[in-house]
Amino acid sequence: MRCVDAETGKPTQNRTATRGAPSLLGLSVPVGVLAAVVGAFAYVGSVDPNEPGHYPVCPLLRFTGIHCPGCGGLRSAHAFVHGDVLTALQANAPAVLGYLGFAVLWTVWVIRVARGRPLRVDLGPVHLWTLGALLLVFTVVRNLPFGGWLLP
Repeated sequence: MRCVDAETGKPTQNRTATRGAPSLLGLSVPVGVLAAVVGAFAYVGSVDPNEPGHYPVCPLLRFTGIHCPGCGGLRSAHAFVHGDVLTALQANAPAVLGYLGFAVLWTVWVIRVARGRPLRVDLGPVHLWTLGALLLVFTVVRNLPFGGWLLP
């Protein structure tokens, strides 16, 4: 948004008009995202994924017998909602790190919106490749005989 002088009609250099107090519209997006995540966690917390028939089976596990990086994620979320962090970590440790990462990112997002600044998450190729490599190592190790302690 450009700032324009009302008398001359020329653009001004003062950008404080666009960085004022947060609008309700600006805060509605992070609040909406939080509501969706809370709703999903509430559903998983109330419908136990340890009971067969409530959720579909992982297709990779069903057809190949290989546990993907997401296997155990619903069990992890269910345990996390009920406050059992150790069981959540045992079911899927990267998922728990993802929950905590989301909480930190959401908090930063709300603070930046409240201050009138946009959220910028600049993950470069090194960060993305590192994250992918860590998930690949996790997947390989959890499917090897000595990595059975990582299975959900």
